[in-house]
Amino acid sequence: MIAEELQILIDNKTKPLGSLGLLEDLALQIGQVFETTHPQLLNPHLVVFAADHGIALEGVSAFPQEVTRQMVLNFLNGGAAINVFCRQHDIHLQVVDAGVNYDFEAGLPLGDGKIAKGTASFLNGPAMTAAQTELCLLKGEAVVAEIAAKGCNVIGFGEMGIGNTSSAAVLMSQLCELPITDCIGRGTGLNDEQLLRKQIILEQAIVNYTGTNNVFELMAHFGGFELVEMTGAMLAAGKRNMLVLVDGFIATAAYLCAYRIDQTIKSKAVFCHESEEKGHGLLLTHLNAKPLLGLHLRLGEGTGCALAYPLLKSAVNFLNEMASFESAAITNKS
Repeated sequence: MIAEELQILIDNKTKPLGSLGLLEDLALQIGQVFETTHPQLLNPHLVVFAADHGIALEGVSAFPQEVTRQMVLNFLNGGAAINVFCRQHDIHLQVVDAGVNYDFEAGLPLGDGKIAKGTASFLNGPAMTAAQTELCLLKGEAVVAEIAAKGCNVIGFGEMGIGNTSSAAVLMSQLCELPITDCIGRGTGLNDEQLLRKQIILEQAIVNYTGTNNVFELMAHFGGFELVEMTGAMLAAGKRNMLVLVDGFIATAAYLCAYRIDQTIKSKAVFCHESEEKGHGLLLTHLNAKPLLGLHLRLGEGTGCALAYPLLKSAVNFLNEMASFESAAITNKS
C-alpha cells in the first residue's frame, strides 16, 4: 500500500522518528492523495468567491454591503493581502463573482459565477431557492474543472462577502447541533453592542426556521452564494484527487457542508490555520482537524491558505530530497 511505502520513507529519513511533527503527517497525506512516493505540487491556484448577503442589511456586520464589491475591485487591482501572498508564493489567484450586488464592467479578469445580486435575508425566509443552491454547486464545480484542466493539483479557497460569518455561524450551529452563542464571533470587528445585536438576529432566524437538518435545505436557507459555490468547488476538487486547502471560519463552514455531502473529501483536505473568529476552533475540534498555523488571522480571502502553502512545499521537499540513514551512511538507532 502507498501509505505503508510513504511511512517507511518518512521514518527512514535522517532524523529521529516523528521529529518533523505535522510536516510528516502532511507529507504522508500529500503522497496518499497523489498516490505516489514522489509527489509534486503543480500549478497551485487559489479561488476567492465573492457575494453579498441579505442578512447584512439586518445590521450583523460592522461594514456596509458595498465593501464586498469594493474589495473585489481591490483583488482585481492586486492590492489586497491575498494578492500580496499569492504573488510571494507564485500561486495563481482567480476571483469569482458568485453574487455581488453590483454590475461589474465587461472585460475584467473576473470569473462569472453570478447567481443573483446577493441573497435574500434569512431572518424571515430562505436566503436562496433550492434551484439557486444547486446552481451554486454546479458553478463551483465548473470553476474547478477549468482550473484542473490547466494541470493544477493543489487548490485553496477563500471568500469575500459582508455578512458571511453570520451564514457560517448558523450553518455550524445547525449542522453540529451547537448553541448559536458558541458559533458567533465579531466578524469584521463588531463591538459588544453590535455583537449582541448579531446574536439576537441569528437566534431569531433559527427560531423562524421550520425546515429539516438536511444539509442542502440548510445551505439554501442560511447559506451565501459564495459559501455554497465554495462547497461545490471543494467537492469537485476532492473528486479529482486534488489537494484541498481550507482557509478560515467561512471556508471551514463550506467544508463542513461538503463533508456532510461526501465524507471522502476529508482525506484530501488540509486545514491551513485556526482563525481568531470565535467558532472556528470549536468547528475544527468538531471535525477532528489539525490546523497547520495559529496566527490569530481573521481576514478571510484565502490568506491562511497562501501563508500555509510553503509548509506543503517543505513537506514535499523533505520527502523527495532528504537523505535516508542508508543513503547518507548514518547509523540509525538500534
